[in-house]
Amino acid sequence: MTGMADDLRVGILGYGIGGRVFHAPLVAATPGLTPAVIATSSNAAQARVDHPGAEIVPDADALFERAGDLDLVVVSTPNRTHVPLALRAIEAGLPVVVDKPFAPTAAEAEQVVAAAKAAGVGLTVFQNRRLDSDFLTVRKVLDSGQLGDVFRFESRYDRWVPKPKDNWREFGDPAEAGGLLYDLGAHIVDQALQLFGPVTTVYAEADRRRAGVQVDDDVFVALHHANGVRSHLWATALAGTQNPRFRVLGDRATFTKYGLDVQEPQIKAGLRPGDEGWGVEPAADAGKIGVGSDVKTVPTETGRYEQFYAQVRDALRGEGEFPVDPASSVEALRVIEAAHRSGVEGTVVELTTP
Repeated sequence: MTGMADDLRVGILGYGIGGRVFHAPLVAATPGLTPAVIATSSNAAQARVDHPGAEIVPDADALFERAGDLDLVVVSTPNRTHVPLALRAIEAGLPVVVDKPFAPTAAEAEQVVAAAKAAGVGLTVFQNRRLDSDFLTVRKVLDSGQLGDVFRFESRYDRWVPKPKDNWREFGDPAEAGGLLYDLGAHIVDQALQLFGPVTTVYAEADRRRAGVQVDDDVFVALHHANGVRSHLWATALAGTQNPRFRVLGDRATFTKYGLDVQEPQIKAGLRPGDEGWGVEPAADAGKIGVGSDVKTVPTETGRYEQFYAQVRDALRGEGEFPVDPASSVEALRVIEAAHRSGVEGTVVELTTP
């Protein structure tokens, strides 16, 4: 269906990792949506090769000149530009998808939410890792009740990047919202909140371990949820060996899962939703549940990033809700801000219900 005249036309701001690897391929793979305009100043040649049917323009101004021909805008630009570009889309009356992190601060994110509500336009945040295969498996395990009463959730997002990269994700200006607490924390904090709900206290250790780095590159965050569960979250750029992606402890059993979701590397390799093997992790990465030697394998769910833009399409047609309530991303930012404060002050930060 993609490419048909009645497809909803999507404008994509930015063609870095986010636009090139996630948004444009997933939009193109969604029946009923088509990448119509892509704004990029540095990757125009690649965008033309990847999406020959799209109009490639040099900047946001050029894209918004075509606002009347668009049905949706995707903001996949450096973090510091998320808020002004989202507000500009809203002012143009266009529904908008904002990449994570939603904004540098919760207050700015709330400003965007309020503007969208006042304008009556759709707004959602690209929390794609709610659709990771491993996270979907954790949800299934929790729903099964096999763990009993869960009291601790452990989540690690480890990488091996010993040399800092020269891009905005590693710039020290707070307006850039760089560092792992914003980059990977936007995922692992969001996942913990999705599973176990609101947080009452936050404790964090946020360190700079690599020579010359300007932002946190090795972090630990401890969350105490209102329901009593404690989430222990790690993210680092200096993990040279594989650690468990998830470990969930209950009073009846423990679930442990190694390996990362495969959809990002699959897209980079040219695979798309619907292709054979899409979203399927290696069988060797399947998790285990049990006690001691009495454990059984838990087959990993299939990842489904394609569900995000399918839900966006349906919401644009008036046939469903947008996939991510932006208020949930505001709450994740409140936790990330508290983690930053805790890391600096070395204290436990209490959160109150907004």
